[in-house]
Amino acid sequence: MRVIVKIGTSSLTTESGEVKLSSLSKLVNEVVDARHAGHEVVVVTSGAITAGVQRLGIERPDEPELLQAISAVGQIDLMRAYGDSFNSHGVATGQVLLAPHDFRDRNQYLHAKTTFEHLLNLNVVPVVNENDAVADDAIRYGDNDRIAALVANLLRADLLVLLTDTPGVLTADPRAQPNATLIEEIAATDQSIEDVAGNAGVRGSGGMASKLAAAKMASWSGVRTVIAAADRQDVLADAISAVPGIGTSVPARDAHVAARKLWIGFAVSSHGQIVVDDGAAKALSSDGGSLLIAGIVGVEGGFGPGDAVEIVDCSGTTFAKGLISLDSDVVDQWKGSRTEDLPSAMSPVAVHRDDLVVLNSPE
Repeated sequence: MRVIVKIGTSSLTTESGEVKLSSLSKLVNEVVDARHAGHEVVVVTSGAITAGVQRLGIERPDEPELLQAISAVGQIDLMRAYGDSFNSHGVATGQVLLAPHDFRDRNQYLHAKTTFEHLLNLNVVPVVNENDAVADDAIRYGDNDRIAALVANLLRADLLVLLTDTPGVLTADPRAQPNATLIEEIAATDQSIEDVAGNAGVRGSGGMASKLAAAKMASWSGVRTVIAAADRQDVLADAISAVPGIGTSVPARDAHVAARKLWIGFAVSSHGQIVVDDGAAKALSSDGGSLLIAGIVGVEGGFGPGDAVEIVDCSGTTFAKGLISLDSDVVDQWKGSRTEDLPSAMSPVAVHRDDLVVLNSPE
């Protein structure tokens, strides 16, 4: 089985902000055990900024650029800790730093896949973190939950394990309702589940809502996800064995979105919004059609050909995302126009079906 296991800052640090080597060692021990059981494991880790703050002996600042510089300091200590811990078991590790560009650019995306495959073939455990130090929008973009889901999709993993400081998704925020109970399986997300997840915060940048979004993405990739407590004994082995009650399980969908559409839907940042009428919304959601200029009623933001845009219905709900073939000024000028009214050299297709993913249901 190929497994992606992600551990967040909330599980790697103390309340005072220090890196907990005991938590890191526990994860490493369980990864080594999983490898001995015949599984391939990729680790996705947070904690570089926290480690940098700890190394420099300063208070955590708010400025994004300073946080990026601090992450460069902390990354060395964090990877040294992983390397030393894995080395004690005779296991080699390889650092893989990923930035948003690595998922936006298709060639870079495929190159990253090749690198991972070589590392796994060399019997190396890849240890992944976002490249906070050089990614322009890294601090805003990354909580590593989405990166873990993207890596799971990239490597056609069988399982994504998201380790956090709660037992999983609970029925309510445990800080407000101590009697909140674990939701053992989420077959499909709805607004009530998203509301619960959005209120159940954890230390770190992601939170439970981010983990649920990552699990949904993984599910659409055909990857089973388990959200569980990092401090639970044998959590990785139990997640691999699908032990009931291990945490919150989100099963893989039988019919899942193709890799390229997951890349469009989740890895590429949006540059604007296209508002469509009810007929176009139905054609995209139910009929498998492309988005025609005739169905567009509004344009928000500036974008160029090839940029990703969110597609919004008349109620304001974002239900799809795609790569636009025209720039925003052209779309705004000709929106709502019938094909016969367009210039002869102009295609009526604004977003081709091959470049579009419906976000409210798998295709």
